Amino acid sequence: MSHTEQETTTPAWVPLRPGVLELGPDGQGHLLGSRCPACGACFFPPVEVCARCLNGELERAPLGTRGTLYTFTVVHQSTPAFPAPYVLGYVDLPEGVRVLGQIAGVEPDDVRIGMELALSVEPFAPDEEGRQVLGYRFHAAPEDDGGA
Repeated sequence: MSHTEQETTTPAWVPLRPGVLELGPDGQGHLLGSRCPACGACFFPPVEVCARCLNGELERAPLGTRGTLYTFTVVHQSTPAFPAPYVLGYVDLPEGVRVLGQIAGVEPDDVRIGMELALSVEPFAPDEEGRQVLGYRFHAAPEDDGGA
């Protein structure tokens, strides 16, 4: 493969953790889990064997982008890469999985258990090759107007 061919096949972004998120052609992202076709159980992060029925033939499955905050904590001491304070929470997604992630764009005093959150796949920083490293955060979900 020539140098030019290699440059055109190198992606412009890489996931923070391989295999857990996907970015569509429209720029919108979602998390990837695994789903058991035998019993319907869903897992995040993806697993190779179903913990419910021990089936080893799981399928990759995109997960929903909206969820409900199950619980959270406010982190007051952190590394320089993550200025404190920030909020970490467990978010329940419609597929029955609970995902740990940062709750961004909401003041810590305004975070409430049960609040609706929306997933956002975002660039975190460039890697050593200049590609954007993508991760995910949750933000307060826009209010649903109930179709009005």
